[in-house]
Amino acid sequence: MNSIVEKRKQNWVDFYDITSPVNRLLVVDYTKDFPQRPPLWWKMQKKREEWAYQRYMMQLENMEKLNDNTVPYLSMITGTEIFAEAFGCKVHKPDNNTPFALPLISDVSEWYKIKVPKYEDTNLVKLFEMADHLKARAGKDALLSLPDIQTPVDVAALIWEKSDFYASMFDEEPAVKELSCMIKEFMFSFLDEWFRRYGKEHIAHYPEYYMPYGITVSEDEIGIVSSDMYKEYFREELHEFAMHYGAIGIHCCATADHQWDNLKEVPNLKVLNFVRSEEDTRKAVEYFGDTVAQYHTTMVDISDLPDAERIHLANYVYTDTFESALEIADKFNRPLV
Repeated sequence: MNSIVEKRKQNWVDFYDITSPVNRLLVVDYTKDFPQRPPLWWKMQKKREEWAYQRYMMQLENMEKLNDNTVPYLSMITGTEIFAEAFGCKVHKPDNNTPFALPLISDVSEWYKIKVPKYEDTNLVKLFEMADHLKARAGKDALLSLPDIQTPVDVAALIWEKSDFYASMFDEEPAVKELSCMIKEFMFSFLDEWFRRYGKEHIAHYPEYYMPYGITVSEDEIGIVSSDMYKEYFREELHEFAMHYGAIGIHCCATADHQWDNLKEVPNLKVLNFVRSEEDTRKAVEYFGDTVAQYHTTMVDISDLPDAERIHLANYVYTDTFESALEIADKFNRPLV
């Protein structure tokens, strides 16, 4: 099985090289028979570990039969709340959804409530505990996924009540930038330790793709701001993440077409993912063309686009039967005649 895993890893590495002939990958999402994920609450730590391990073992079993590019991994899935919680936000824990942070401050007058923690003094240490336990059980070569990594401004918009936060981008610029910088440095301390312990290669939080090194982030708040505000508040930190870790993959589930020019300028950008309609996904695929690899969760036919073969596009397909998964993979891998 190690040889299969290594081949799939190499496929992703080649896919990110925009000059490589490896320009199409397939990921078949078949998880119907997988164990049900427990709530993502810290008190569920042991159940989360067991779920991640059993899921990993089923991925390994499927890998021998299903010829796609899924790389098995130990899931460290979290909600978006983890860094905001570390800064003091309370967390709402719905029974049927992921946890989310409640704002710590409502306006700049409450700035005194914000304190920069050490990650060792927060619940983030439980992620290290979980990862240590899972690696000890599954073996040192088992890959981990990253927890949900929101960018610093996105985290700041959780800590600071959002409507006032965006108004403060105009009225309280120094405070907004200071908070973002504090979060960035805190995240670097956590992530540097994570990669020191577990190595640089990982699986992205969403969608689940392999990265040999670098960082994978969610950048959603850029959808609500102008291009000028992106350059004022988002560009520098996004570029810093890309430079600090040597490569970056970006997920965005917002409508952010007006930021596409800005995203093209991110250094060391390896892969983009947008959650869009079929029509809008096709526009994105054409817009970014052969400038960066793309992995969208909406499958589109681009065979009629000019220079389609130069576009690097990974295809995601969900199916609820294993027979269908086998058929999809077989069709994808069948040589053209």
